[in-house]
Amino acid sequence: MPTVQRCWIRYGLALGALTLWLTPGMMAAASAATVSGVVRDTEGVAQMGAMVEAISAGPGSAGTAFTDMSGRYRIANLEAGQYRLRATAALFVPATRGNLRLSAGMRATVNLTLGMLSDPVAWLPAQRRKADEAGDDWTWTLRSAANRPILRMMGDGSLVLVSSGAREARRGAPMEARAAMMSGDGGFGGGGAHAVVALDQAGNDGSDMMMRADVAAADGRAPATEIDAGYERRGTMGGGSRLVVSYASHPEMMSAGGAGGETMGMQTMRMASAEKMQLGDSVDVEAGGTVYAIRTAGTALTAQPFLNVTVHPGEVWAVRYRLATSRDVQDFDGLDSIAAELPVAVACGARLCTESGTHQEIALSRRAGGGLLQAAVYHDAIARTSIAGTGATGAAELAGSNGASGVVVDTATGSFRMLGAGTTANGVSLTLSEPLTVGLWAALEFVSGEALETGSEPGPAGLQATSAEAATVALKGRVLRTGTKLRAAYRWQPRRLATAVGPYDAFSEQAYLSFALRQAVRWGDRLPPGLEATIDVSNLLAEGYEPYLSADGRTLFLAQTPRTIQGGLSFTF
Repeated sequence: MPTVQRCWIRYGLALGALTLWLTPGMMAAASAATVSGVVRDTEGVAQMGAMVEAISAGPGSAGTAFTDMSGRYRIANLEAGQYRLRATAALFVPATRGNLRLSAGMRATVNLTLGMLSDPVAWLPAQRRKADEAGDDWTWTLRSAANRPILRMMGDGSLVLVSSGAREARRGAPMEARAAMMSGDGGFGGGGAHAVVALDQAGNDGSDMMMRADVAAADGRAPATEIDAGYERRGTMGGGSRLVVSYASHPEMMSAGGAGGETMGMQTMRMASAEKMQLGDSVDVEAGGTVYAIRTAGTALTAQPFLNVTVHPGEVWAVRYRLATSRDVQDFDGLDSIAAELPVAVACGARLCTESGTHQEIALSRRAGGGLLQAAVYHDAIARTSIAGTGATGAAELAGSNGASGVVVDTATGSFRMLGAGTTANGVSLTLSEPLTVGLWAALEFVSGEALETGSEPGPAGLQATSAEAATVALKGRVLRTGTKLRAAYRWQPRRLATAVGPYDAFSEQAYLSFALRQAVRWGDRLPPGLEATIDVSNLLAEGYEPYLSADGRTLFLAQTPRTIQGGLSFTF
């Protein structure tokens, strides 16, 4: 046999043997399935370093992968069968996708969303959250929540530090600014035309500094001025701290002065701080408070601390204890905005009094699909309750006749505030929230407790505590593909009530039909980007007004939420 022919035969035998040896592996690779996707948090930020596991429902194989800097993962060489995908990351509630059926050679794409451990109580907090709704101010997002370090144990026993870089571009960015013009009846301390300027500077270390100035034009008076400055610093393991210092001067405010006279003007200084920390993977602690210094007919100094402890025994359950002494700042998220509401300080005889009370609550929440079900029991011990009203007041109301406290009057809007009798109440609240679309939520709430109602004697002197209930239906979030952000709610309670049922509740601030809307304004290239129109309305239908005659025959009204309408334009640059 020729030499060349023998070489070809040997080559063919070797090639055949190699083919027989590779065929099982090639067939297995061809029949293997692959699953891939992106892991994000609830804000849509891609999460680096998350572990994704493909867990077989039967005796088949399982696979594991870690997400890259863009949050992507890929698990290959999976046998055909039924699987359960599970994504985990430090300080997040694991995300699971069940009943994933893979066939031979299938290429499946599954995206997963991780929720933070504090998310079960994040959207519907048990305190008023007007600050994070449509307004002219930015809100902090606690950037460390998306840039938290994660220690990941590798196969060789080494520890590797990874973190999400999705927001790195925001760090160290030039200072951004927003200018806004607002006008209308903004209610107590918010009337007239407002010019607002806000500055936001993010540091390279994840910290954030914000400043805000609000000047309101006034006829024949010095303008009302509010100046706020805030600083946020991220901590370790998802924690952080916030500090806000504010000064406000409102010359339009009028209250009783010495010797039966009247005092014009109110000045306030506020320092608010909050600290957030996480103990292990199952306990969140928030502590802080607010200190107010108020000067009007007299001087008052008040401190209002808070404490929140939330325990997450599992993936779907959360238990929280809450202690609050202020309806304005009750937790870390209460400082989402550096803007503050004007406090109520009125004459009580020879001294100046402010609203005061203590709220304690134990809440149990459970994730239900994409939504949340929460039940809570609470106890309120309120020494002095703020009461709202409208109408032209006289000297008798300012001085606090008939055993009632004095009032502080906003002469720009014709509204006033006074302090009523205290109440002690035990109550319950039930809340159900459910996502309608990405970013848009609906909620139902029921709350029972006590409130002040008008009695047989008209006016503030006839107010008395009574048991009552309130119910709320609400929408909140953004509308897809429209650039619209909204908050709308209808909160019903008996119209005879002058104060809110469950005053520390999330929806207690605005009764009846209220909404806020922010809409991006676009017109091709004719308008600059960053232009937005806003409108904020409280009690649109003017429900719940209780009339009474003042000492000098004027008609005044008490209302749990007086109607306010305010709108304007803002420009971000």
